[in-house]
Amino acid sequence: MDIPNREPINYFLEPGCLYLATQPALISTVLGSCVSICLWDRRKRIGGMNHFVLPSFQSHQEANTRFGNVATPLLIKMMQEEGSVLADLEAQLFGGARTVRNISANIGRENVAMARKILSHFGIPIISEDVEGQLGRKIVFNTLSGEVVVLKVKQLRRSDWSHR
Repeated sequence: MDIPNREPINYFLEPGCLYLATQPALISTVLGSCVSICLWDRRKRIGGMNHFVLPSFQSHQEANTRFGNVATPLLIKMMQEEGSVLADLEAQLFGGARTVRNISANIGRENVAMARKILSHFGIPIISEDVEGQLGRKIVFNTLSGEVVVLKVKQLRRSDWSHR
């Protein structure tokens, strides 16, 4: 794959969304109890990220990417549609904190468990993780190198959600 010699795209990922970068990108997001999976193809050097809010949808809810059991398989499918094969994929897992504003004391842990379950089902190894605990996180995923920078924060501010 030819790597263009240009500045990476900067993309801020909102909750309930996912993004696949086929050109070099820095994908960032802010997490409390939500979870993000950074999925990277080490052969093609492309990557994507999801940001899910709840582990799974119930039968009375609409299935969408706010749910881990929808967002994660969809991200994997998107990678495969770009030519990735499961054997070349690796994952990094972030978030799942137990924050003061949690709907449920266990929602972060449940989000992490769902991510692990789905990645295991697809045979995708988790090569690093920073999950659970009491602190929120700001993460930046470099899709060219596969590296993720994690900043832990005690309190998320409105300005943390700014993508500028």
